[in-house]
Amino acid sequence: MKITDIEQKEVFKGFKGRFVHMESFSIGFWEIEAGCELPLHSHIHEQTTEVIEGELEMTCGDVTKIYTPGMIATIPSNVPHKGKAITKCKLTDVFCPVREDYK
Repeated sequence: MKITDIEQKEVFKGFKGRFVHMESFSIGFWEIEAGCELPLHSHIHEQTTEVIEGELEMTCGDVTKIYTPGMIATIPSNVPHKGKAITKCKLTDVFCPVREDYK
């Protein structure tokens, strides 16, 4: 299967994702328009975010960083976080447990 074979869903304005769900985790392949923001939120899922293309500003807890290709953010369960695409971005997220809300 190719990632592009998976149906793309606009989950938030400017955040389009393709998702693979396994028994204990989900993977999200995101394409984000420049300037789009994900508001501060938290969830039970542990999460990693890898920047594939572009620049992403992410705040996790009290720490704000700019992430570029090859960098990975780790987000523990229930920690407030938010993000903003400085440029057009491609990201890969891994969530554990499964993101039932993205099915």
